[in-house]
Amino acid sequence: MYTFIINPNARSGLGGRVWEQLEPKLKESSVPYRAFFTKYQRHATAMTRKLTSDGQEHTIIVLGGDGTINEVIGGIADLSRTTLGYIPIGSSNDFARAFSLPRNPQKALAAILSPASYSYMNVGLLFYKNRTKRFAVSAGLGFDAAICHQAVISRMKVILNRLGLGKLTYAAIAFHRLIHLRPASMQVTLDGQKTHSFSKVFFTVAMNHPYEGGGFRFCPEADPCDGLLNVMVISGISRIKALLLLPFAFKGWHTRFHGVYTYTCKEVQIESDIALPVHTDGEPVFLQYSIRACLEPEKLRVITG
Repeated sequence: MYTFIINPNARSGLGGRVWEQLEPKLKESSVPYRAFFTKYQRHATAMTRKLTSDGQEHTIIVLGGDGTINEVIGGIADLSRTTLGYIPIGSSNDFARAFSLPRNPQKALAAILSPASYSYMNVGLLFYKNRTKRFAVSAGLGFDAAICHQAVISRMKVILNRLGLGKLTYAAIAFHRLIHLRPASMQVTLDGQKTHSFSKVFFTVAMNHPYEGGGFRFCPEADPCDGLLNVMVISGISRIKALLLLPFAFKGWHTRFHGVYTYTCKEVQIESDIALPVHTDGEPVFLQYSIRACLEPEKLRVITG
């Protein structure tokens, strides 16, 4: 039995239209399935938690964007008993990039119904204040999170989605936010041992996948299945240089420049001298001074291939 969780409003209503095209194919092929539609923010988390709390094995197929993936993973009661499939129709689709999943919904569905292979993905866990939140792709503090916050409320995302240019949303907002964001001083502690101090930090991000923000390859060496987090810090450079680095980040070439620091670890603690925006997979979290990220002990099976 396939359980589809559909965000009908993904990419300005594309989610609902795509499901109307895919559902007849499921019926024609007599595929056993059930479908649930999200109606509000974090609804997918609540639905997934209820569905997976029975102690049984589940195959959950997400039709939406990275935000819907984040919500679904956040609600899975038992990662080891769940298989995840994904039909990507969001603006950024960074989760799909890492696994080279088909962008065409028909091909994505075909790959899910006849899996060629599976990957066993690490799931990130973010701690802030007395709360925890899972992430699939990344969790960041500072500039990248500010972009995500702005994207949630910006009309630009809606307009670019309608023009078929949704993937440019984060790049366009990045240029605007970089001008106004105040750099911070941060301490980054890896695995509870080595602490690195930075001044004039634009952002620090812990990444499980190589891509973030609609195709920025911030941590090109990141592997979502290797049991490690990749950390990147942008520090000690001018705003102009930071702007000039952004185009290089699409190819992962920014890591060759001074001011870009990368690390690998199992756990990272990030502390800032000022409260900054935080995100998990592009979903905003309130301003924080300190966050900690690590990986869940169990992995999630993902349909890939």
